[in-house]
Amino acid sequence: MPLTHMLEAALALGLDAAFGYPRAVQQRIGHPVEWIGALITALDRRFNRETDGPPRRRLNGVLAMLATAGSGAAFGWVLQAACGCSRFSPLLRAVAAVPGLAQRSLLEHVEAVAEPLRKERLGAARTAVGRIVGRDVDHLDEAGVALAVIESLAESFNDGVVAPAFWLAVGGLPALYAYKALNTADSLIGHRETRWRAFGWASARADDLVNLIPARIAGALIALAGGGGWRTMLRDAPRHASPNAGWPEAAMAGALGVQLGGAVAYDGVMTERSVFNAGSADPGTNDLNRALAVYGRASLLLGAGFLVYGMVRRRAR
Repeated sequence: MPLTHMLEAALALGLDAAFGYPRAVQQRIGHPVEWIGALITALDRRFNRETDGPPRRRLNGVLAMLATAGSGAAFGWVLQAACGCSRFSPLLRAVAAVPGLAQRSLLEHVEAVAEPLRKERLGAARTAVGRIVGRDVDHLDEAGVALAVIESLAESFNDGVVAPAFWLAVGGLPALYAYKALNTADSLIGHRETRWRAFGWASARADDLVNLIPARIAGALIALAGGGGWRTMLRDAPRHASPNAGWPEAAMAGALGVQLGGAVAYDGVMTERSVFNAGSADPGTNDLNRALAVYGRASLLLGAGFLVYGMVRRRAR
């Protein structure tokens, strides 16, 4: 990883934690992820035609994935070039990286669920968690809400914090926004439903690939921050249907000493899922509070890791 990119990643994480992406800016010009989403939606409408057979739809999906990732990389390259070569360039590049991170926004979304749970307002908590998960939430009890939001927090710690920061450190703004483009494509079209099974295949596989290393780093950071969870992570993570999502989720289950995973309903249909830390207690509000604390410490460890390693490398020059 280039030294300058590592230090910029540490700085970007600090800026995101402190300020996030300003709402005033988002209201005025939108968010880069929204722009990427609009591009993906347009490609899906134009090239994912029901009249085409699966081979043609898969080929079109490959081309759409390449166009999406290329557009993200080009956007990052333009931002990086615009930051120039002045002594303020590292700061400007870190500021330009903040929209690609979700450290603060993830905390705000989870707090929006945790706050009503603490006040025993289950209906409000269900509404809030329904904004961040795809499962049915109308009949969730306290444990079900806590389970859903803790799983989302653990998985999104990788997708929204560790992985984008990792790719920023590897390849600067072009790599960061190429990652965001692929991750957004996976969330929009990387599904097994009939419409996207062929067209979204390439986006789903590309997202799996670019998350292979970050997901394992995310799991390790959660285990370090939680003071445990290593055994559960190593034993249970490979059981997840995704090659990556199980690592932070299993680590969080082990760190908290609770059971995550299990059957949930999507559109009224029960779906069986892998269980992490089987036999432990179901999570509750206190466990969600603990998960937030683990998340905060893990995020600090990530930023500190980039900063310390970058400073050590600078001294070694």
